[in-house]
Amino acid sequence: MNRFFYILAIIAILFSSCEDVIDVEVPTDEARLVIDGLIRVDTTQEFADVKIKITKTSSFFEPVEVVSDVPNIHIYYGVENEFGELINGSFSNLAELEPGSGVYEPDPTFTSDQRIRTNNIQEETAFWLILEYEDRRYAAKTYYATSVKIDDLQQGDGSLFNEDETEVIIAYTDQPDKENYYVFDFGFGNFLPSEDTFYQNQPFSFSYFYDENLVTGDEISVSILGADEDFYNYMNLLIEQSEGGFGPFETPAATVRGNIFDVTGIDNINQYNNVEQPDNFPLGYFAFVQEFKQSLVIE
Repeated sequence: MNRFFYILAIIAILFSSCEDVIDVEVPTDEARLVIDGLIRVDTTQEFADVKIKITKTSSFFEPVEVVSDVPNIHIYYGVENEFGELINGSFSNLAELEPGSGVYEPDPTFTSDQRIRTNNIQEETAFWLILEYEDRRYAAKTYYATSVKIDDLQQGDGSLFNEDETEVIIAYTDQPDKENYYVFDFGFGNFLPSEDTFYQNQPFSFSYFYDENLVTGDEISVSILGADEDFYNYMNLLIEQSEGGFGPFETPAATVRGNIFDVTGIDNINQYNNVEQPDNFPLGYFAFVQEFKQSLVIE
């Protein structure tokens, strides 16, 4: 009998334990700006498709907060002289054309056209992104990164980890006479950085395996983006940290610093990367890159 009551007591304790509320402490870091400044340039078009998306980081259970009240944001661009100053630099003033989107595009209300013509973009063209938000000033600098065309894109029949994968084989030829970096965009938030160390000045091909359960008739698009070494390293680190849980320009699992700096109070903007504010910076990246794209229908 005593054993019976002992068992009942244990069961009662177990059930009462199941009703306890467990408080989970979620990290609440201070919100940061997240600036998606990847500009893809299609040189077959008259104008570059300039769109800068700005959001704020949020807590674990909260949706991403769109930033719609940036009072001043523009791109300053041109070719530099030997002192790093832009020669006859041009401005592209941006505005949020769709209220509440957090996407900033060339402002059509200006008397002059604020769009950036692709025939004005050269490999040595420098671009500055400058914006002001909540009494802070931010800046980023990048150079136009060229890319190469996709020579061939076809479906393979191999697999890497399981039979549900879809193999795609991509072929291209490296740009000659220089060290090159590329970033491949396979869609679905899948990016792959590559450097030409082992195929410099040569044709090259490799396989990529989709695990998105593609079916016959699905159409995929593959892009090859130009990159410099900094953007290549940033993408490598961001992909490593996110492990596929976030897109490279969404709120990452870890704080990965890009090329955008807080330059509030700085007189010489060319010294922006020497600002001694190691913990005060937005997330994201600003890059102007050439893009070549091809599509493929899955068989």
